[in-house]
Amino acid sequence: MKIVIGITGATGTIYAVKLLEALKYMEHIDTHLIMSTWAIKNLEIETDYSLDYVKSLATIVHDNQNLGASISSGSFLTDGMIILPCSMKTLSSIANGYDDNLISRAANVMIKENRKLILCPRETPLSVIHLENMLKLSRLGVKMIPPMPAFYSKPESIEDIINHTVMKILDQFGVDYDKGKRWRGILKEDF
Repeated sequence: MKIVIGITGATGTIYAVKLLEALKYMEHIDTHLIMSTWAIKNLEIETDYSLDYVKSLATIVHDNQNLGASISSGSFLTDGMIILPCSMKTLSSIANGYDDNLISRAANVMIKENRKLILCPRETPLSVIHLENMLKLSRLGVKMIPPMPAFYSKPESIEDIINHTVMKILDQFGVDYDKGKRWRGILKEDF
């Protein structure tokens, strides 16, 4: 399996780091990483991880300005793409076909080739413009998976909350992630 991972300049870079760590040790999954300039800056601001460490988690790293990269063409086969976190600027770029960098170009390749595209928008509150762009993309089959915590799993740490989001994203690719806690239903003995 080949998955393209885009990291943009919205807050929440830690989600992408944990996703890449999970995929690094799964057999038969290659990752193609692209980071925007602001994603790199947010990594520095929000985490203690180095850029070299994050790059080491990917199979291949692409420069966001290289519109000639392999993943910029539909003839390069992938199983899909995840943009985590996805800034509203990137979401707008994708929704309007404005491929001014490799992240938005690769995302639009996913749309035109009918491949999986998962966007994890990070903004609040959402404006009408944000919602209309998400709706436009959702109607094209793009999945919106904002990193929202679930509390039915009774998270005990921030890592538990992050793992839940990683699980929900990987579910879209049929990849089981055992660090996320799933809803088990309400049992009679719970009453």
